[in-house]
Amino acid sequence: MMNRCTMNCKRAFGLALVCVWLAGCAVGPDFKDPEMGTPEAFRTQVMPATSADDLKWWELFDDPMLTTLIETALENNRDIKIAVSRIEQARATVGFTRADQYPTLNGRAGASTGNYNSGSRSTTGTNSTFCLDAPLTWEIDFWGRYRRATDAARAELTASDYGLKTIQLSLIADVAVSYYQLLDYHQRLKVSQSTLDTRVKSLEIIQQRFDKGIIAEIDLNQAQLQKEVAQAAIPLYRRAIVQTENRLAVLLGRLPESIQTGRKLSDQPIPPDIPVGLPSDLLERRPDIVQAKYLLKAQTEQIGVAQALRLPSISLTGTLGVASTEVGSITSEGGVWSVGGQVLAPIIDFGKNKRRVEIEEEKTRQALYQYEATVLSAFREVEDALVAIETLRDELAATDRQQKAAKNANMLAGQRYDKGVTSYLEVLDTERTLFDVELQLSDLQEQYLSAFVSLYKALGGGWLSRERESREKNTPPQRPMHYTTQLDLD
Repeated sequence: MMNRCTMNCKRAFGLALVCVWLAGCAVGPDFKDPEMGTPEAFRTQVMPATSADDLKWWELFDDPMLTTLIETALENNRDIKIAVSRIEQARATVGFTRADQYPTLNGRAGASTGNYNSGSRSTTGTNSTFCLDAPLTWEIDFWGRYRRATDAARAELTASDYGLKTIQLSLIADVAVSYYQLLDYHQRLKVSQSTLDTRVKSLEIIQQRFDKGIIAEIDLNQAQLQKEVAQAAIPLYRRAIVQTENRLAVLLGRLPESIQTGRKLSDQPIPPDIPVGLPSDLLERRPDIVQAKYLLKAQTEQIGVAQALRLPSISLTGTLGVASTEVGSITSEGGVWSVGGQVLAPIIDFGKNKRRVEIEEEKTRQALYQYEATVLSAFREVEDALVAIETLRDELAATDRQQKAAKNANMLAGQRYDKGVTSYLEVLDTERTLFDVELQLSDLQEQYLSAFVSLYKALGGGWLSRERESREKNTPPQRPMHYTTQLDLD
């Protein structure tokens, strides 16, 4: 009896599998990579497009301490840990969603006794029933609803992976920029302390001359004023140092603490020319662009899910087990089985399912616009970084020459004042100019180094060619992405 039940169930479910195989369609639009027109070259092409294509970015910044800080941040930063957790969540979501494509099989056991059964009172007395069975339910994915949902979950998983790369890229840039800012504030503090020492000595000399009646009180007041200006700059930069260290420590995943630094800012080597590559490469290199593309793909699949809800759903149910009024005969004479199916189709829902499709289509358009906005922002960031490097290089060279001239002018003004050739106002003016120029030079040195970091971030980081990446990973190079004209929602 049991063998006959089993054979009947196999035939029924085999027939269902054939129906699914024959109907294997999926409603809704298939995803197409969006197209974004790219220029043949960047607007500010100050560096060769193919030079040093195999360099890693950290080889360009020769500071072991910076490398150590970046590696620590990548290991301990909390945003990185959150992003890793989101990847695991997305991976679990894929399995959770994919399970809807398959039958659900449960185990069930029960026993009952009484004179009330199946909605009516029994006239034969008390009846007992014992059963042990395995009910099965399966909604056939005839319209591809669950396949679309699974593809959407897979796309979101890939997007989460590129989201992690985006966070890592931003973290590296934030650590590098904060490090250079810290070096800048240390250098400015040193300039302020050196200027204060010089002005304290000058004030002592001016005080002695005033006490002897050689100079007017206005010269003494001006010297006192300039001394306090340098004095006030010291707590300003001490505060900036501590606050920058606190920000950097949090990026490293630590409590606020002091940060050890390497070379002084003025001793930092200027990175060589960075290979910017071709503009079209940016669409493949930037992880945030690729992330936005896969989010668009995930949302496109949701249109198919919504469209499938407008169509009839086909469900199969089955039960295989044993049941009897006597426990002793449940295994020998109690074999039971059943197979059934139903079709459930929406008839009147006042346009709810239609509106659901329209909602998903609009969300998909929004995801497309978000992708396009990400691409436009990426090109702007590259252009901004390129022009920053070009102009800061010239500005830094001019300011360096200005500093040398200011030092010489200050020395000559002091000599002229000691000889009585000029007034003290000339000395004060040259001192103010020298102090301001030295602070400005430190700021420009920081901006110049940070501009290279910004370019690294804007280009998607790495600067490894696909061929070298493949050699290092022992994998074939990835196929370049192809772009179509538009996203088809029909």
